[in-house]
Amino acid sequence: MRWIILFLFFIFSSMILFGFYIKGNNMQYGDLLVGLGIAGGAFVVMPLFLFHRWRKRDVKDYMLTKDSFKKMREYEGSKERNKRK
Repeated sequence: MRWIILFLFFIFSSMILFGFYIKGNNMQYGDLLVGLGIAGGAFVVMPLFLFHRWRKRDVKDYMLTKDSFKKMREYEGSKERNKRK
């Protein structure tokens, strides 16, 4: 999965760079390449990257619940006690 994401990232990045390079000679084709590169990066690479990074994580660890507030208060209390010592 990592190699697919990197490959697609380099493909879309090269499309953007080549689009800017060619824009001086052929304005329409350059704009088309830049647009396709940005759209591909936003709608293909970014969702694949997010899925790859978050697939093994538990969403409950990042949600604010009563238990998480309790843990935060206990942590802050222990920090204050350590400062007083």
